[in-house]
Amino acid sequence: MIVLRFLLGIAFLFPAMSYAQQTLDYYIQTAKSNSPLIKDNQFQSEAARLELERLKSVYTKPQVGIVANYLMAPVVANNNGKTSLQLSPGNADSYYGQDAGLTNGGLYQGLVQVNQPLFMKSRFSAIADEAGIGIKINQNNIRLTNFELEKIITDQYILCLQDMHQIDFLTKYINILKDQKELTTKLVNSSVIKLSDLSLLDIELQTQLIAQQTMQASYSKNILDMNVLAGIPDSNSSKKITPLDLFLNNDNTESSFTEKYNLDSSRLVAQQKIFELKYKPQWNLFANGGFNTTDASLIYRRIGISAGVSFTMTLFDGRQKAINRTRTNFLLQTTQAYKENFLNQNSVRKNNFLQQINAIEERIRLTETQVKEYDKLLGYYKQELIRGQISVINYVNTIKNAIGLEKDFITMQTNRQLLINAYNYWNK
Repeated sequence: MIVLRFLLGIAFLFPAMSYAQQTLDYYIQTAKSNSPLIKDNQFQSEAARLELERLKSVYTKPQVGIVANYLMAPVVANNNGKTSLQLSPGNADSYYGQDAGLTNGGLYQGLVQVNQPLFMKSRFSAIADEAGIGIKINQNNIRLTNFELEKIITDQYILCLQDMHQIDFLTKYINILKDQKELTTKLVNSSVIKLSDLSLLDIELQTQLIAQQTMQASYSKNILDMNVLAGIPDSNSSKKITPLDLFLNNDNTESSFTEKYNLDSSRLVAQQKIFELKYKPQWNLFANGGFNTTDASLIYRRIGISAGVSFTMTLFDGRQKAINRTRTNFLLQTTQAYKENFLNQNSVRKNNFLQQINAIEERIRLTETQVKEYDKLLGYYKQELIRGQISVINYVNTIKNAIGLEKDFITMQTNRQLLINAYNYWNK
């Protein structure tokens, strides 16, 4: 009995899951979690953090390594009239080979070497600032991608809702036609109405059934397209989605889209600071310990240590510093020009959306009143048709007009939702 109840529970559970309605938030969140662009920027941010850690080691930590060299410079020596091959000139009177003054006859070197950069805090700080801006750019890219996904998925969701609403209203009129066909059949059998009138109703019923199937196919396609956009591997194209009613967001005076230009400007300034670092003095402390000799037989006596400080500074390089500063200033002006142009265009764009929304809302209000009047009229015509006070042709034409009006009504509602979604996107 327990096993039977369990199996029955499974049987009832799966249909419930199959017909569960999906929400807009489900598709948006799934699209964000599956977006390769968002993942790429997340990984780029992590890579930048690791690169910053590496550079910190380069600029602030000592570098320890081993240096080993062996140089052999054999010569053909002539001593007291005897010619022989020697690994080094030694005390040869004359020889053929590389100059001993340059080679020292050879080199035997094995050192542990330490190099410590000095006074590099400001240098690393400038590099860290530039890396930090790069991370912020990646984070801003993620935010902008989120905005774009929200708009794209919402637009597609609205198109799916349009198809779903059209299927629903066609179902309503199909049921009206079926009821009227059943009633007309009785009237034909009673010889009250002609058979041709019944045929006319049947033709209109078949027309609307075909329209409903076409709309169902469109709905399935749009659902599958939304699955593709969200990265959902689901081939179920008949699942229902929940209704949606978007509202205008409050006007945002600070556009999130301009942050891109601010970060680009900050990066240019940071890159200029890094470029100018090479004009500052550079100090390095170095030390080594080990053997360093030109005579292999004396290696054991040539073990020791050495240390020192190196200093470098650029004094003149053809005015590259001034040239690069001018170049950076031009790039900053370009970025500012793009920012101002976007703000001007975005203001016009948002005002245009608001005007279209206001106009379409007035049309929706008027059309909604007409739809209600048609519903009443069809109720009156149904009674008049029974009494023979109206022809079937007039009744069918009225249904056609009502269907066309309600289709326009749904299209206007869809366009209103799309306009609100577009306004909210550019008002981020």
